[in-house]
Amino acid sequence: MSPVRSLYDWTLRQAEGPYASFVLFAVAFAESSFFPIPPDVLLLPMTLARRERAWRYALICTLGSVIGGLLGYAIGALLYESVGQWIIQTYHMQEAFQRFHDEFNEWGVYVILAKGLTPIPFKLVTIASGVAALPLVPFVLAAVVTRAARFYLVAGLVRKFGEPIRTFVEKYLNWVALGILVVIVFGFWLVLG
Repeated sequence: MSPVRSLYDWTLRQAEGPYASFVLFAVAFAESSFFPIPPDVLLLPMTLARRERAWRYALICTLGSVIGGLLGYAIGALLYESVGQWIIQTYHMQEAFQRFHDEFNEWGVYVILAKGLTPIPFKLVTIASGVAALPLVPFVLAAVVTRAARFYLVAGLVRKFGEPIRTFVEKYLNWVALGILVVIVFGFWLVLG
């Protein structure tokens, strides 16, 4: 059995477990402030396993992402010289960060609305928002709108077309995993390129 298949099967089993929602929340939280893997990687198989929980899982991702975004914002606003720079340097996003910072100064909340749906790492958006001193209430509202749109779209599609999606994912699991990896790398490439 391939490692990808083992991980997929494990994730489906976890969707039934008592800690599924906590793990999903933790990944969504971490991705918005310092972690490189988006919660969609868990949201998709968990929703496939429990389609009746699609909206709940989307809400958990949204809340985790927005609350994690507040941590990212705080890192940018209060800890940029230490923690913020370390995160940006770890992912080699110095030039991209400066571009985002400049965009925030010019466009503000519209940058969050535009970037929150893309594969661009959301931590870059949240930390740059804090550094740019974007007002907190518009930041939170924009984060809620854009992250909810993304996660509810994924959950809704899986809920509506679950069996064909599940059949496709299970038949082409290695290719799907590779596609997800490509999207993550593409997001970083967009930022770094």
